[in-house]
Amino acid sequence: MHNKELIRSGDQKIEWVKNHMPVLSIIRDEFEREMPLKGYKVGMALHVEAKTAALVETLALGGAEVVIAGCNPLSTQDDVSLALDKKDNIRCVAKYDCSNEEYYEAIDTVLDIEPDITIDDGADLIFKLHTERTDLLPSILGGCEETTTGIHRLKAMERDGALKMPVVAVNDAMTKFLFDNRYGTGQSSWDGIMRTTNLLVAGKTVVIGGYGWCGRGVAMRASGLGANVVVTEVDPIRALEAHMDGYRVMSMKMAAEFGDMFVTTTGNMNVLTRDHFSVMKDGAILANSGHFNVEINMEELIALSSSVRTVRKNIKEYLVNGKRINVLADGRLVNLAAGDGHPAEVMDMSFANQAQCVKYIAENKLSNGVHPVPYDLDIHVAKLKLRSLDVEIDELSSEQTEYMGGWECGT
Repeated sequence: MHNKELIRSGDQKIEWVKNHMPVLSIIRDEFEREMPLKGYKVGMALHVEAKTAALVETLALGGAEVVIAGCNPLSTQDDVSLALDKKDNIRCVAKYDCSNEEYYEAIDTVLDIEPDITIDDGADLIFKLHTERTDLLPSILGGCEETTTGIHRLKAMERDGALKMPVVAVNDAMTKFLFDNRYGTGQSSWDGIMRTTNLLVAGKTVVIGGYGWCGRGVAMRASGLGANVVVTEVDPIRALEAHMDGYRVMSMKMAAEFGDMFVTTTGNMNVLTRDHFSVMKDGAILANSGHFNVEINMEELIALSSSVRTVRKNIKEYLVNGKRINVLADGRLVNLAAGDGHPAEVMDMSFANQAQCVKYIAENKLSNGVHPVPYDLDIHVAKLKLRSLDVEIDELSSEQTEYMGGWECGT
């Protein structure tokens, strides 16, 4: 495709998702009228695909100058990136299948504008600020973090006294993680796996590593597709919950021997290692839905393999002890590296939260540390989403409100 064709393709993708993101549309109209970000520079590192483009447009229409890089070497869609780069007040420096060096060069380009506010997915932008670009920290008003992995990094920085800027934990908004992490990851992971493999899920044994909100979603959708679902966990409460939800729960070492498909969703490293690869059955399929490509230990898999070959786009076959182990998207997050990411209707709420939180940072002086999304903003997103779905709910009467807030009434 020539650039003009790619830009046209990107514009079509952006237009399609915008038509299915009604909450962000309402906020975009408000931003365009009120210009709450006029004069502010916003630096971003997110998965550059169509839903992200809708957020970027919203910020730019609100008056911001925006520069965006990718947050994963394989998650950028080049047609969307080129289309976004042509829009007013927006510069996009993301590209698909970039090297690690190119990836961090793009993040440096974002920081070169000396942003007032940052938006991260995985905290690589903030990490760069705190290690190599510390001169910019005094001018940063704050940042937003989109995903669980990034929140873990930021809270560790806060715990160690290393976080020198305010960050709003957008991932932890209820209208984000209850829907994006569960329903979004659940559907988009299987979309990426199925379109890449073109194999049947029904009847297969699917092993889910981790039963957080993302693991819950992947397990729920696997069950709906007819799979026999096995969950592995390190948290006793989550393991018990998975058991009560009807799934088999066991150690990964046990599950590795008979799983047909493996999906890691923990956010941690070394979920699948040499101990597991060595006992897997012939034809096992491995996919990762965690943010970073550390859940499947690819170095150990390569070391065990007598041969490696590409057998289909986004599938590499590793021959281990005469058995074929197939890894999707090089162990990177399969829903974006091999698919289109979360559905637009789910990202509608996530990115509505992002836009509101950027405005919140611009309008409030926050202390250094990790901050929750204000409850009223979270509830506002839920109300707007319900309105877009034509769903009506009840309201508490004054008597009910008084009763719930009191302690005098008993039997």
